[in-house]
Amino acid sequence: MIDLKPACHRMVEVLHRVTDDQLTSSSPCAEYTVADLIDHVDLVSRGSAALARRDSGELPDTEDAHSSPGWRDSVAQHVLALGEAWDEPAAWQGSTDVAGLELPNEVWGKIALTELVVHGWDIAKATGQPFDLPEHTVRACFDHVAEFVPAAPIPALWGAPVTVAPDATLLDQIVAITGRVP
Repeated sequence: MIDLKPACHRMVEVLHRVTDDQLTSSSPCAEYTVADLIDHVDLVSRGSAALARRDSGELPDTEDAHSSPGWRDSVAQHVLALGEAWDEPAAWQGSTDVAGLELPNEVWGKIALTELVVHGWDIAKATGQPFDLPEHTVRACFDHVAEFVPAAPIPALWGAPVTVAPDATLLDQIVAITGRVP
């Protein structure tokens, strides 16, 4: 079991500092603007929390979460709910089929962590914010990414890995593995 809450809290801090004029900015995640990433983080947070709670109900459309009044608070609420849902040991047990891909829930939890870390970094980088996390959070994400991404069942989700110096920080190594230039 991994504590996702540090990554959730850092994501919330980053989201609250995004200005409206930054929403249309490009991001290190090539196909996405900052607004697109916020919408993606909202959708992933809601879906991953539902997976952890074993709530198979239909998720509402969050395609334009960033354009709703009070989006910072509503997206933050969904991100924090994600951390709480994965705080339950039962969330990490068993396996779940998501869109035809069945994986152990432990892997889904690690994917949720990776989404928070990598897209938190993407948004922070695109909006000129620092992005730091506790060592144990970064280590857990790195351990997952280093093993999972090169053998991922859907390789098109990441760009080609980027080479970094052997002494690069773990966070730089994570984003490099996922095809971003740190």
